[in-house]
Amino acid sequence: MNVAELLERLVRRHGWQAAPAYHAERTWTHGEIHSLAARCTEVLRGRGLRPGGRVALVLRDGPALVALFLAVARAGGVAVLLNPYLREAERDRLLHGAVPDLVVAEEPVDRPGWSTVDALVAAAERAPEGAAVQVSDSADLYVQFTSGTTGAPKGAVHRHGDLPAYQRAVGRDMLGISSADVSLSISKMFFAYGFGNSLVYPLFTGSAAVLRPERPDPGTVAELVDRYGVTVLHGVPSAYANLVADTDPAAFATLRVAVSAGENLPPTVGARTRELWGVPVLNELGSTEVGGAYCANTLADDAPGTLGRPLTGYGLRILDDAGRAVPPESPGRLWVRGPSMMDRYLDAPGETERVLVDGWLCSNDTALQRADGRFVHLGRADDMELVGGINVSPHEVEAVLGGHPAVREIVVAAVLDERGASRLRAFAVPRADVVRHAGLENELLDLARRRLAAYKVPRSVTFVDALPRTFSGKVQRFVARTGSW
Repeated sequence: MNVAELLERLVRRHGWQAAPAYHAERTWTHGEIHSLAARCTEVLRGRGLRPGGRVALVLRDGPALVALFLAVARAGGVAVLLNPYLREAERDRLLHGAVPDLVVAEEPVDRPGWSTVDALVAAAERAPEGAAVQVSDSADLYVQFTSGTTGAPKGAVHRHGDLPAYQRAVGRDMLGISSADVSLSISKMFFAYGFGNSLVYPLFTGSAAVLRPERPDPGTVAELVDRYGVTVLHGVPSAYANLVADTDPAAFATLRVAVSAGENLPPTVGARTRELWGVPVLNELGSTEVGGAYCANTLADDAPGTLGRPLTGYGLRILDDAGRAVPPESPGRLWVRGPSMMDRYLDAPGETERVLVDGWLCSNDTALQRADGRFVHLGRADDMELVGGINVSPHEVEAVLGGHPAVREIVVAAVLDERGASRLRAFAVPRADVVRHAGLENELLDLARRRLAAYKVPRSVTFVDALPRTFSGKVQRFVARTGSW
């Protein structure tokens, strides 16, 4: 069944029409969201969308993004979710590969097939409600982009049947979300983590979510939790490190659970958060290719310092580089299989074949399985850096900063600050004839700001005499991550 129609039927069956769905510039009910989605369906059809057609949604978090996603689904189309904060060149590269029939953005763009979200919503106010196209669970539903081992974006294609799998594993069995809950996700919906937190679980459970277009600072998070009585908070370790350092624990009195994902949760950060807020802080692991979390601690089985066990429907195994199973307590490459595995990478059959083998996905994470069956995450198997739950290719940042005439060589790594939050730092070896003046760091950071998305810009540049290297001359990024050598 078309998942948008399935969700609308759930609303009618459980009587959630008047229940709050999203707290944004105003509170939207579940009934209002589905009505807007049905009317947007007719608007999109009037602009040429046909079953199988792609609509790129280059939008910040808000009820309109939810309604348009559902509208694309109702029309039998495929939603392409893009980060609206990307630089124009980065965005256009992804759009070129996705080949959308329509593009919906925040601001006007004078190109054929582009529309603003405000124009579509305004047109929907006068449109009738459109019926949902009948599709199978295996029909393409949406594409989300991720960065692989080289940092090149790849679009993971997911199906209508994947959303119920996310709900069973996380919304139901991990977190027990009900219509009484109010969620807040610091991660945005154009990322897989935020997509489940803010779109999937509220729509399947009749619960509410708080949506803000901007990435909130710690003070704003605390204010929103207190104002709306948030019960489920989804964040990344860096966010928790800042929240416990900069906010009053009393603001989080309504929480019943906090979820951490995106990167390893430092034990000190997890322990401090649990101590101050008095709630479980559940560590989980997921990926864009799987669409959501597949291994996590749960309310019923929480072992801090681990990733817990596979979630409902998922299987894990750890293999060595030769593809052989390793014994318990031994590190190796983590492989996963389950009901929401991506169908393929968009127009990248070679990459798909590399990571999907006999139904198993190579996660590119290193982990071990303890004797008690729980899994422990040891890090990424490649050089990708995780900062605030977002994959960043250090090679891309190094290419930009290394182009400055004063730089001889450079390495970029995620370094934990004094709070345990992960921050992107650059370590540069200047040319021999360059004076290390105070303005040079600002020059490099300004260069990064001009060329890169904001979340890829390092927090600082430290000038060093040499980079840490192996005997063969390779940079030891794991040493750079320590911040000193």
